Amino acid sequence: MAFKPNYNQQRAERNRAKQQKKQEKLQKKEDEVARRKAERGDELPGADEGAPQG
Repeated sequence: MAFKPNYNQQRAERNRAKQQKKQEKLQKKEDEVARRKAERGDELPGADEGAPQG
C-alpha cells in the first residue's frame, strides 16, 4: 500500500530550497561588491573618506 503524497511538506521543502538559493545568490553578490570596493580602495587612496572637503 502506497502512501498519499504530502503536498504541504513537498511545498515547504521547495520553499526552503528556493530561499537557500536566494540567500546564496545574495551572499555571492555581496562578496563581489566587497571585492570590487576593496580593489577600488587600493587604486584610490582615501576613496572611503567620502566627499572632498572644501
